[in-house]
Amino acid sequence: MSAPARGRAGGSGTGVFSGARARIADRTLRTDRWWLSPLLTTGGLAVFVVYATIRSFMRDFYWVDAYHYLTPFYSPCLSDSCVPGSSHFGTPFGELPGIVPLGFLALPFLLGFRLTCYYYRKAYYRSVWLSPPACAVAEPHAKYTGETRLPLIIQNAHRYFFYVALIISLVNTYDAILAFHGETGGFGFGLGNVVLVVNVVLLWAYTLSCHSCRHITGGRLKHFSKHPVRYWIWTQITKLNNRHMTLAWTTLGTLMLTDLYVMLVSSGAIADLRFVN
Repeated sequence: MSAPARGRAGGSGTGVFSGARARIADRTLRTDRWWLSPLLTTGGLAVFVVYATIRSFMRDFYWVDAYHYLTPFYSPCLSDSCVPGSSHFGTPFGELPGIVPLGFLALPFLLGFRLTCYYYRKAYYRSVWLSPPACAVAEPHAKYTGETRLPLIIQNAHRYFFYVALIISLVNTYDAILAFHGETGGFGFGLGNVVLVVNVVLLWAYTLSCHSCRHITGGRLKHFSKHPVRYWIWTQITKLNNRHMTLAWTTLGTLMLTDLYVMLVSSGAIADLRFVN
């Protein structure tokens, strides 16, 4: 007898494996390619994780001194290990060992914000943890304990990661503004500025579309009519929230694209297309 069948027969599991459910030995009766969506999701997340990990530990080609381009993977750069000019907020930390990314202060919080994001929970629960993998497809886990113990209890800290993400978005905005720098000084504008600004705008859209942000702006209001300003803000956040999944994937792409562009310009592989100075 298969493991799912034993779980149903003995009633030792929960959900589709409970004794009260129909005893269907097959994992699913679906004949369509239900596995394609979780496969693509897993592949997309894996590409970003591998790329971001390599670049975070690479410690090279993250700063273009001539135009002040700084990749978001290394911002803020706060140690003596950072190349001259890339530390926009000083260097309160000394030299860092090679196993520590130069963006060590922001990366853990950004990772926490993404991992606990309501959309990403859905994405990796279904595609990586297979809980559940798709509608009418039994998950391979006999029991579900919920987000009540480590490590999933950390999901409850999402709202706090959101506050830090706001600060990091401000830092990225500051970096993008400083990048309007000419090769000989003064104001300058190039294709790199377009890439950095688009990335920052989309990061703001993703951050503000967060469910926690929507709750903060109007989640506790009982009478919208008594709080017209907060209600208006809540409606605008709600519009963004409807596109939260799209923004979640888009910003993964723009983060990699922005970092790749800065890396190529910094390494000399390509030249920045300049419009002014």
